[in-house]
Amino acid sequence: MSEVRTWRAEPADAETVARLLCGFRDHLRRSGPSDNAVLAGVERLMEGLDAEFLLACSDEDSPPSAVCQLRFRFAVWEASPDCWLEDLFVLEGARRSGLGAALVAAALQRAAERGCRRIELDTAEDNLPALALYERMGFSTNSKGSARTLLLGRRVEG
Repeated sequence: MSEVRTWRAEPADAETVARLLCGFRDHLRRSGPSDNAVLAGVERLMEGLDAEFLLACSDEDSPPSAVCQLRFRFAVWEASPDCWLEDLFVLEGARRSGLGAALVAAALQRAAERGCRRIELDTAEDNLPALALYERMGFSTNSKGSARTLLLGRRVEG
């Protein structure tokens, strides 16, 4: 049986990260951003200290088939950094092979290595496979206490 491999993407991996994120965009049936804009965004994030991308493949001989994006910020109420697991995507042909769980485990490890005391994410309520994965990995809608936490947002015009 092959062993899943995960690693932190380096600048040389930017095109691979962008290709996988474009696959996520297409999976979500979004019309944009363009492939070039995704690559430029990945390269920009890789230049800073507040974002990382993790890649996964099924074995040493396979190309990356999964990606996740981590964002870091300092949280006053935790007196430590927070980690936001912003995106996690596994190519359709590689799903249910352990790549998603391996990326979540790697994300938890990176968050701990960076001194984070909390990792958060959002997912669609109807994305049952993702919800099952995240719950299996210890995520909960009650991570901040007994009251349900809702993620709110809005578009900014301008």
